[in-house]
Amino acid sequence: MPHPYPTLWHPYAQMQTQPKAPRVVGGRGAWLHLEDDEALLDATCSWWCMIHGYGHPRLVNALKAQADTLCHVMLGGLTHDPAQQLADALVRITPEGLNHVFFSDSGSVGMEVAMKMAVQYQVQRGHPEKHRMLSLMRAYHGDTTGCMAVCDPEEGMHSLFAGFLPRHHFAPAPTAPFDAPREAVEADIAALRQALERHHHEIAALLMEPLLQAAGGLNMTSPHYVRTARKLCDEFGVLLVFDEVATGFGRTGKCFAAEHADVTPDIMVLSKGLTGGYLGHAATLATSRVYEAFLSDDPGHAFMHGPTFMGNPLACRLALESLAIFEEEDYLGKIATLNDVLRHELLEDTALRQHSDVDDVRVLGATAVIEAKAAECLEGVQAFARQHGVWLRPFGRWLYTMPAYVTTPDEMRQITSVMKAWFLDPDQ
Repeated sequence: MPHPYPTLWHPYAQMQTQPKAPRVVGGRGAWLHLEDDEALLDATCSWWCMIHGYGHPRLVNALKAQADTLCHVMLGGLTHDPAQQLADALVRITPEGLNHVFFSDSGSVGMEVAMKMAVQYQVQRGHPEKHRMLSLMRAYHGDTTGCMAVCDPEEGMHSLFAGFLPRHHFAPAPTAPFDAPREAVEADIAALRQALERHHHEIAALLMEPLLQAAGGLNMTSPHYVRTARKLCDEFGVLLVFDEVATGFGRTGKCFAAEHADVTPDIMVLSKGLTGGYLGHAATLATSRVYEAFLSDDPGHAFMHGPTFMGNPLACRLALESLAIFEEEDYLGKIATLNDVLRHELLEDTALRQHSDVDDVRVLGATAVIEAKAAECLEGVQAFARQHGVWLRPFGRWLYTMPAYVTTPDEMRQITSVMKAWFLDPDQ
């Protein structure tokens, strides 16, 4: 007898009440192709990773070519060219000083690696008491156990597990916007300094999504804050870890968010756009200062971590091709064009900004969000957008777009017109 419930369990969904999910049968460019010849313009590029869109011929061909040669081999005691070439490429394009690359298979695992790396660094530098993290309110770093513990403990999605998770420290989320003058950032900086003054003796690292706290509400913050965080970490003997899983590879308008502040973190985590979204992969990069703490005649000083699929040749080859496309086809120029459209269509729309249900409108790079005053204001928006040929998936009070970089200006305007229509003309 058939079981009454579905076999496929969807993420972040109440399976008892979730409507039937659209069935995707293909994709091309910024478009999802559904059964029955329906097409949806993807405003989220599949949780922000499909930066080249769907069915990109160079990525598909790279995957096929690598599959003919080597699909997988362990990095334990072995190596292969795609992993070495990708490590070299990432050292070349990331902020100067990030000279060493440790691969894993997802952004959450990449952050777990970063936290373990920071704690072991402190132990091997003679500070075993520095074993906790300092995170920011409104932070989101992933859904694995270690990552849940450094996500926002109040408004985040993991409060159910509070009794199960290790306890870390949190500083207030920065409030000054991206373009705030230095003096407007002083209160945020003072709050961060206060947290470090109180707890630095047990803090191994400060974790930060630089400039864009993504899943915590698309909070867009100041380069001044990031720049000062670097100085404070040096002052208090704390490592600085940048979670650039969402911000890396152009999302904020530069290749990496760290570039806006012209700083190098001690550790940086990359994923999502690393392979253009075509396979799961992640990289945790470290400076030589961090790396050297693990060098010893004592085998116990080695970094004892090793995901089975780290450095997967298929993923590494895709990542190399993704980087080549990004650089050869002027993706930063494409992102600047999308930013112009987003700013014109959303920031300059007075009626939208003054709407009674709208709390704020923000744009940074190829990211835009309309923050509603209550989550109830967005009930039904996903079905509304589908009726207009656009795939939008809001969360909480935030109706956002983080499109593929191959999205054309006209397609971008189609997305923003649907976002605006939900507030300004919902009966259309």
